[in-house]
Amino acid sequence: MSSAESDSNRYPVQTVILVVMAGCLIGMLSFGLRSTFGLFLEPISSANAWPRETFAISLAVQNLLIGLCAPISGAIADRLGARKALTIGALLYAGGIWGIPQSDAPILMMFFAGIMVGVGVSFTTFTVSLSAMVKVVGPERRSFVLGLGTAVGSFGQVLFTPLGQAFITNYGWQSALYILAATALAILPAAFLIPASSSVQESKSEPKQSISSALTEAAGHRGYLLLVSGFFVCGFHVAFISIHFPAFVQDSGLSPQTGAFALAIVGLFNIVGSFCSGLAGQRWSKKRGLSVLYFSRAIAITLLILAPKTELTIYLFAAVMGLLWLSTIPLTSGIVAQIFGVRYMATLFGIVQLSHQTGAFMGAWLGGRFYDLTGSYDTVWWIAVGLGIFAALVHIPINEKPIERSPDAPSNVGNR
Repeated sequence: MSSAESDSNRYPVQTVILVVMAGCLIGMLSFGLRSTFGLFLEPISSANAWPRETFAISLAVQNLLIGLCAPISGAIADRLGARKALTIGALLYAGGIWGIPQSDAPILMMFFAGIMVGVGVSFTTFTVSLSAMVKVVGPERRSFVLGLGTAVGSFGQVLFTPLGQAFITNYGWQSALYILAATALAILPAAFLIPASSSVQESKSEPKQSISSALTEAAGHRGYLLLVSGFFVCGFHVAFISIHFPAFVQDSGLSPQTGAFALAIVGLFNIVGSFCSGLAGQRWSKKRGLSVLYFSRAIAITLLILAPKTELTIYLFAAVMGLLWLSTIPLTSGIVAQIFGVRYMATLFGIVQLSHQTGAFMGAWLGGRFYDLTGSYDTVWWIAVGLGIFAALVHIPINEKPIERSPDAPSNVGNR
């Protein structure tokens, strides 16, 4: 067995169960709370007499900061332990949501909704929670755990989207945000179920390696660079669809409820897709799975563009896209762990996540930009098709073989 695939120190079964449960809960809270922000676009804009662009820009900055801070949160988790990163994130996340109702000026909204929430999400998102989970299991269980964590995290979208709307309807948007801020603090007790130190997660058989040598090693690995470029496409697709799809549905002559229900369908089928992706990654090539997923996205979007826009068409597209939605995460993060091992997985996957969120920023921004220029989303849909084909092709040359490191040369790069 190669050093990169060496099993981590064995944890008691009870510890493994607790860490996996905590990681799933953290992922569900982080992803679920974040999925509600679009519900506040109209009420916040109306209450402050702002154009919708004001709050939308804050959300775009939030997405970008999630990516920019991902390598930092990952490095903190790898060096000081995931518990510290999650604690920082929970406090910033809750504080940022709490500050949104206080923001009566665009600059305040940018600070709370964009900067504080963006950094908070980055420190509590899949980059940290999934890496904590895979470090307590062996290689034979990693894909399963990654799929499970992503699937349960995805359930947060299904749970919190209708809850958020119910809070707004029954208590008003300000009180709804205070409730969500308090909910974000639930990440804190879950974080204390995660091992405090990262040092016990290293395998005794694995050569010692510094974080700088790990970064150098990854930068010189062609497969890692291809993985980074491919994950940009995932972010573009997810952000464009999640932000602009409801408006696209209304532009097609359908009701706003159709668009909202379609996003709920995406979240529901996302649970199935993420879990099945993790199981598939245990048995078959992860890079081939990613190629199939991205090519399937391109086909689904093409069919949506060409098909008549009926409720059935929208719901079928939502179901298919839901199966493909975050099913890229178990396979992408699984390749990182498979090639480089889990010691610096949070850091290395954080860089991959940065590419994802850069794509998310572009998808959110270009959707609005091209719509304002052309009065239609067609141009961006076709860009999404082209990017899907690009991502399908770019994963094919990736060498998934684990890196072999000699004990006296831990930064040696092989299997490029």
